Amino acid sequence: MVEQRVVEVAVQRMNGSAGSQGRDLLAVEEPLELRLGYGTAEERRSRSITVTMRTPGSDIELAAGFLFAEGLVHCPGDIEIIQHCGPPAGPLRLRNVLRVELQSAVEVNSTRLERNFLSTSSCGICGKASLKALSLLPHTRLPDGFVVSASSIHHLPEKLREAQTVFDRTGGLHAAALFDRDGRLHDLREDIGRHNAVDKLIGRQFLDGLVPLSDRLICVSGRAGYELVQKAIAAGIPILAAVGAPSSLAVDLARDANMTLLGFVRDSRFNIYSAQHRIHHGTGDRRKSPPCLEAV
Repeated sequence: MVEQRVVEVAVQRMNGSAGSQGRDLLAVEEPLELRLGYGTAEERRSRSITVTMRTPGSDIELAAGFLFAEGLVHCPGDIEIIQHCGPPAGPLRLRNVLRVELQSAVEVNSTRLERNFLSTSSCGICGKASLKALSLLPHTRLPDGFVVSASSIHHLPEKLREAQTVFDRTGGLHAAALFDRDGRLHDLREDIGRHNAVDKLIGRQFLDGLVPLSDRLICVSGRAGYELVQKAIAAGIPILAAVGAPSSLAVDLARDANMTLLGFVRDSRFNIYSAQHRIHHGTGDRRKSPPCLEAV
């Protein structure tokens, strides 16, 4: 089934004091419930772990990226199956429930499942049921070695924008994209929620067995909050570039993890908030990235 990501609605357009009837395209926003199955073969458990508001499409990648960033799975083999369940519902007749079954050998810390039932499309970390749950997220210190030129960074927003197919039609979606050290686009995902776009992007790489992404940088179309930094660190991405501003907690986390965090990347300008050694201004040789992460 092809997911519907755009819907057309009737609008009244105003030009000064004159009005006219017209049509407009909107990005679809629909809830997605994630249900997790886990436990031994003799004692399986099923639990609804979150409902997030998302743009339909790449739901399986979203679920995989979410579980990976939360530290509930560590490799693609931990997942037995991810599939939609239940009948289509709502005015768009979409399947908005996703069931994830983990292998029986995967141990699940129930504290990590503590989230409020609803998280909005604009915020994922606010869905945490308690501050204690934050301390259980995976912590990693990223290795040095991946270096990118400032000139490559300057071109990222333009390349990101050019690749946003749904944004072109609606103007209403966030994007997250992976680039190499030379600024070549490798993958991109869009969603009405900025953290969903990152989950979809990282989830695809996780399912393909490509993490840690120590030779990639991630560029996001909005601001950089704590959760976006946390997700990128979990995937081993050494540089996060945001078109908007970072938060104070995002900067603190990036510094602790030795991540290079860039903000206000636009109009041939940007700020470096942490690990500035990965950004070079000349044309000299750049070191190669090490293959793995250093756990702390």
